[in-house]
Amino acid sequence: MSRRKCIALIAHDEKKDDMADFAQRNEKVLAQAKIVATGTTGGKVLEACPGLDVTRLKSGPLGGDQQIGALIATGEVDVLIFFVDPLTPMPHDVDVKALMRLAIVYDIPMALNRATAEHLLDFAAD
Repeated sequence: MSRRKCIALIAHDEKKDDMADFAQRNEKVLAQAKIVATGTTGGKVLEACPGLDVTRLKSGPLGGDQQIGALIATGEVDVLIFFVDPLTPMPHDVDVKALMRLAIVYDIPMALNRATAEHLLDFAAD
């Protein structure tokens, strides 16, 4: 028996509402997966889609990015969707780069914007 896919969701502050909207529009596909999310992002997603299986970790700057990185390194995350805001300064930029590096090293699909995330979920639904 195969396990459900695990999708990690992260969104910078200015992209959290966009992530919640994305989750609502893709709720049927996301409902087939286990979701891990950084704290505030996970809260926004759960507000929008209370029926989803979302495990909320710490806030990104407080270690949530590293928690998701650890899950990637142990093979527990299959897809990373990280809505990045390129127009806002990131005080924890080093953490963000480390997370993206792990996704690349462990060769998991990674979307950094909504357009790419939509394509990843299209493939996941097939």
